[in-house]
Amino acid sequence: MLVYTKSMVTVDAVEKELEKVVDPELGLPITEMHLVDEINIQENGEILIKYHLTAPFCPPIFAEDIGMNIRNLTSKLEGVKKVTVILHGHALANEINQRVNPGYTPPPVQPATPAQTKA
Repeated sequence: MLVYTKSMVTVDAVEKELEKVVDPELGLPITEMHLVDEINIQENGEILIKYHLTAPFCPPIFAEDIGMNIRNLTSKLEGVKKVTVILHGHALANEINQRVNPGYTPPPVQPATPAQTKA
């Protein structure tokens, strides 16, 4: 009797793919630059990868390129069903995240508390 077990992707496998993602301005892998902040792998094969860039005003075309490369490379891993790539700390993070992740809805903006608005 042949039993099929779903293979679950590992953080090591994801990191190996991320080593192939190169910052277009500096020519270095994003892993060497420590730009990947979180890799979250769910049992159902969904992966969440959070990253940042070297500057909050990095050219949006580069930010989107990096995000798409992350998504495309990691989505090819065996056992991966869905990849969501989230850029944070960038001036246009929500717009870039929507372009990289079809159907992505940014979290609602929280109103400022009175303590945050006092001068």
